Amino acid sequence: MVYQGIVIHHSICPSINGKGYDYYITKDLSIIPASEASLDSEFIHICIEGDFTEVKEIPLTVNEQLFLLKKLIIRLSTLHAFSIHDVYGHTHLCPGEDFPWSDLVISSDNVYH
Repeated sequence: MVYQGIVIHHSICPSINGKGYDYYITKDLSIIPASEASLDSEFIHICIEGDFTEVKEIPLTVNEQLFLLKKLIIRLSTLHAFSIHDVYGHTHLCPGEDFPWSDLVISSDNVYH
């Protein structure tokens, strides 16, 4: 399949009903592939467990979830030949206006950051 990039959801998204994602990153830091592929043939959908609509303080586990998300984005973009920068939110409400996009920095160089 030829994918154009990745769409990020959070777990309170109404589209996430067990079939609206391809990978699910849990708070206990597991990456769970969906039992069935999402219906979107253009994008890979990744859901992060949590609610990012009104976050007062980002829990520490979110930083660890973001680390796994970065690794998954790098692996999937390499496997499917799209840019690591082709990452989008599902909607303006999902993954929530408090999703830490500024912490989701992926270097295109193979260096630690």
